[in-house]
Amino acid sequence: MNLEHLMHVNAWVLFGLLGQAFFTLRFLVQWVASERRGRSTVPEVFWYLSLAGGAMLLVYAFWYRHDLVFTLGQFAGLFVYTRNLVLIRRLRGRADAVAAQGIAGPGA
Repeated sequence: MNLEHLMHVNAWVLFGLLGQAFFTLRFLVQWVASERRGRSTVPEVFWYLSLAGGAMLLVYAFWYRHDLVFTLGQFAGLFVYTRNLVLIRRLRGRADAVAAQGIAGPGA
């Protein structure tokens, strides 16, 4: 890859860079959350940033780069991010149901 090609910036490249920024930001969010809790933790926003960044990078890889490896890698990740958000919502729904019934939950 030559420097001229590397420095060619258009709307697609900016879109891809924004997706990468979301994807990178998730690690900073996770690091700060873990430091605040004093233990390793993955906040819910990590999965939303993963989903947003992954979706943007998938679009970039497929429509602009035409890169099968990059596309498949992002596509597979989207399943994991979505599944984790479904599990979080399901758990939150159960906790809300228990609280609504006045039943003491874990740690109460």
